[in-house]
Amino acid sequence: MIVTIRTRNLAVGFPLAAAAPVVAAPLMSFAGTIATGLVAFGAGAVLTVSYGPVSEYQDIRFITIGVLTAIAAVINRLITRDRRSLRSARDVAEAVQNAVLPVPPDRIGPLAVAARYLAAQEESAIGGDLYAIQDTSHGVRLMIGDVRGKGLGAVEAVTVLLGAFREAADWARDLPEVIRILERAMNRLNAGGNDPVCFATAAVAEISSDFTTLNVANRGHPAPLLVDGGKARELEPASPSLPLGLADLGPPQVPVDRFDLPPGAALVLFTDGVTEARDRHGAFYDPLQRLSQPIPREPDGLLDALIADLYRHTGARLTDDAGMLALVRNFDSPTEMFTQGRGLAG
Repeated sequence: MIVTIRTRNLAVGFPLAAAAPVVAAPLMSFAGTIATGLVAFGAGAVLTVSYGPVSEYQDIRFITIGVLTAIAAVINRLITRDRRSLRSARDVAEAVQNAVLPVPPDRIGPLAVAARYLAAQEESAIGGDLYAIQDTSHGVRLMIGDVRGKGLGAVEAVTVLLGAFREAADWARDLPEVIRILERAMNRLNAGGNDPVCFATAAVAEISSDFTTLNVANRGHPAPLLVDGGKARELEPASPSLPLGLADLGPPQVPVDRFDLPPGAALVLFTDGVTEARDRHGAFYDPLQRLSQPIPREPDGLLDALIADLYRHTGARLTDDAGMLALVRNFDSPTEMFTQGRGLAG
């Protein structure tokens, strides 16, 4: 009976010890994997001493642990190399994206400005997210968008749209004219490219010269959020519109929605990499909930808080690139601050 129990312990213990370095390979460092193999070897020796007797299979068991440790070390090296390659590819993609995107000014009049670009952790291709803001004689004009697809084709479309926006923002008389210029740019790109159905969702906005009103032309993009008086709300378009590049499939009119921009209010725009981010249960992220809570007064802190909440929701894993743009209209005077009330957290 005792011999049977010892034999059973050996039969169970050795396979577990042999499997330990293989399990450790994708989870630990190279040194940790080797150390796990040595511990497994020592555990096998303890099992042999404790639950002998010595059998003709003893040497095979120890050889098995040694071979599996060597295999685990090779697996660890391969996994580490692949992780470094993926990390390097993501870093390159993010660097190229940041080089293509214009760096927004920190301040335009009473507007404090901040932007963020988050590279997807499950993609190494360059994304098509874009944003831009420009001070013009017509007011402050800004755009955030997301080109369909990834890679060099997306970069080409982003470059075309940014160039067209910079030109249109300066001299176009109104937002519908800006949209039409962007549409013509996308049509030229589609006519001369290999992809005949390139399109981009975009929200193009204009803040009046006195910084009191906001006009938005939304082309199939996630609605911007306005935070005022401690409450956040979506600036949904009254009439839906097709993305840029697909205007020929819809009506010729360019709907523009008008909103008030009170002192102390924050405007937050983002791409669908934010709203389509999911947690481990598949639930989508809702930035409206986070922005309805107390948030920092400055746009940099606001976006940092939003990103931290986004990472908390997703477990710090994004499946799509995300672009963000935040503007805060500072109070014009101390009197105005007290009469309007604080819209953001101090």
